[in-house]
Amino acid sequence: MTKKVKDSIVEMTELVTPQDTNHHGNISGGRLMHWIDIAAAMAAMRHGNRPVVTRSIDSISFNYSIKLGQAVVIKASVNRVFNSSMEVGVIVYSENLLTGDRKHTNSAYLTFVALDADSHPVKVNQIEPETDEEKRRFADALKRRELRLIKS
Repeated sequence: MTKKVKDSIVEMTELVTPQDTNHHGNISGGRLMHWIDIAAAMAAMRHGNRPVVTRSIDSISFNYSIKLGQAVVIKASVNRVFNSSMEVGVIVYSENLLTGDRKHTNSAYLTFVALDADSHPVKVNQIEPETDEEKRRFADALKRRELRLIKS
């Protein structure tokens, strides 16, 4: 059985408050990575209908800072399933809530492993990309996996 990419999509929105920021008034990298991990895990669980654990974070780019008072919009979806593991792609936007302006601030790729009731890896359904963008992300995920395997 296969599932559609659209069925794994998660969109999470958080408001940047003072406890989320560093001394520059920007969101701290650790807080943002925590939120990215949560959104990506939800996408993986939504796809696999199982508990998951974070296996790796390949990369995260920080293109622009996100300021106190802005919203953080995190979009995550499964790019590809390999067996018990799934690559999840994440895009982060900052949003000015007064103007509605959004800026792409971050991107990340995470790998999750699906678990059975005894916390052992378990195979999950494959994913079926439908759009051109989903097909590109599906193909690129295989290339990133090959690089991950070389590095390990």
